[in-house]
Amino acid sequence: MQPTAVAADDALAESWSGSGSDERAGAITARFDRLPASRTIWSLLLVVSLAGIFEAYDIYQTAYVPPGLVRDGIFKATTKGSTGLSDQAIFGAATFVGLFLGALAFSSVADRFGRRFIFIQALLWYSAATFVMAFQTTALGVFVFRFLAGIGLGVELVTGDAYLAELMPKHMRGRAFAMSHFIAYLAIPLLALFAWLLIPVSPFGFSGWRYVVLFGCGGALLVWWIRTRVPESPRWLLRHGQVDEAERVVAELEARVEADLGRPLPEPGPAVTEEPGGARLREIWKPPYARRTVMLVVFNFFQSIAVFGFMNWLPTLLEAGGHSFTKSLLYSFCIAGTAPFMALLWSVTVAERFERKWLIVAAAGAIAILGPLFAAVSQPALLIPLGVLITGCNTLLSIAFHAYQAELYPTRVRAKAVGFVYSFSRLSTALASFMIAFLLQRWGSPGVFAFISASMLMVIGSIAWLGPRTLGRSLEEISR
Repeated sequence: MQPTAVAADDALAESWSGSGSDERAGAITARFDRLPASRTIWSLLLVVSLAGIFEAYDIYQTAYVPPGLVRDGIFKATTKGSTGLSDQAIFGAATFVGLFLGALAFSSVADRFGRRFIFIQALLWYSAATFVMAFQTTALGVFVFRFLAGIGLGVELVTGDAYLAELMPKHMRGRAFAMSHFIAYLAIPLLALFAWLLIPVSPFGFSGWRYVVLFGCGGALLVWWIRTRVPESPRWLLRHGQVDEAERVVAELEARVEADLGRPLPEPGPAVTEEPGGARLREIWKPPYARRTVMLVVFNFFQSIAVFGFMNWLPTLLEAGGHSFTKSLLYSFCIAGTAPFMALLWSVTVAERFERKWLIVAAAGAIAILGPLFAAVSQPALLIPLGVLITGCNTLLSIAFHAYQAELYPTRVRAKAVGFVYSFSRLSTALASFMIAFLLQRWGSPGVFAFISASMLMVIGSIAWLGPRTLGRSLEEISR
C-alpha cells in the first residue's frame, strides 16, 4: 500500500470512529448476519467458490505435472536437475515463493481497492502466467512462469478468504468454508485423472502435461466472467465510508432471501461495531491481535508442511515406495479423489458444531499418527485407506484454518493481516520442498513422514495454547 493510501485509510478510521455512521454500520452488519441460509446465500457461495476449483487445480499441479516434464526431458529424473538441485523441488519452490510474495507483498491491495476487484484481477494474472508456462521448452522457462502464476495465486487465496468470511452470515461461516473447499477440491480428482490419462501420452504430438496445464487456465476465464455478478463485501464498503452502497447491497440480499423463504426475516441481533483503529500492518502487533498473529505465524509455518508435503509429493512418495510410475498416478487418483467428499462430510457433520481451534488440533494430531503408518505399508489394500484418512484430516485442517484466520482480524486490516500470516505457510512450503527432497533421498518415505509429524506437534501447541473462540460470533464481536 502506498503511503498516501495508508494515510487516507487512517484518516478514514479516525473520522469514522464515534460518528452516527458507526451506529448505522453496526445495524447493517447485524441485519446481514441474521440472514438465514437460503438459495440466494448458497448461490453467492457457489459463485465465489467456483474460482477455487482452478486455484486448487493450479496449486496441486506441483504433484502431477513434474513426471510429464521428466518424460519430455525438460526436468531431470535424478535428484540433481538442471540447476544442481532437484527440478521437482525447484518447481514446488517457485510456486510457493510466488505464493509467499503474492500473499505478503500484494494482499493489502484488497483492503484498499476492494475484495471483488482484486479477486478478478488476480484470477486473470495467474491464468495468463499458467497459459504461457504450458508452452515452455526449458526448465528455466517453466520455473519463471510458475513463479509468476504463484504471485497471482497468493493474492487470490488471501482475498478469497477475506471475501468469503465477510460475505457469509455468522451462523454459517464454518459450513460455508467447508462447502467452498468441497467445490474447490473437485479439482483434485479431476487433475489426478487428467494426469493419469494424459501425462504418459502425447495426443496429436503435444505432450500430455501441456494439456493438463492448459485446462486450468482456460476454465478460470469463465469464472472471471461469472465473478462480475457478485456484490462487493458490505463490510468492506462500510469500512470505506460507502454506507449507502452497503445498505443497498444488504437490502437487495434481504429482499431475495425473503422471497426464497416465503416469510418475513427474523429480527436482527444487537448491533456490534469494530473497535476504531488504523489500517496499517502494525495494527496486528497490538492487543488483542499480537497474540493471534504470533499463533498464526507459527501455525502457518508448520501446517503447510503436512498439507502440501503429502498432497504435492504423493506420486513421488509412492514411487519411492517401489510402485511403478503408472500405478503411483493411479493410487494418487484413488487417494486424492476423496478430498472433495471429505470436505462435504465435514460440512454436514462438524463445521458448525465444534470450535474451529479444536478441529485444527484434532486434525493435526491424527495426521501426526497416520503419516508414519502410511510410510510403513506397501500393500494397496492398506496404503489407499490410510492415504484417504490422511487426505480427510488434511481437508479438515484446511477448512478450519482458512475460516479461522480470516475471522481473527478486523475488516480494516483483514486481507493484509491474513496475507502476512499466511505468507509464512508459502515460505515454509518452498523450504520444505528442498527438505522433503533431501529426506526422501536419505531416508525415504519414513523420513518425510517423521518430518510431517514433528511439524504437526508445533501446530497443536500453537493453536491449543493461543487460539481464541470464534464459533457463532460476528466478525465485529471477534475483533473486539
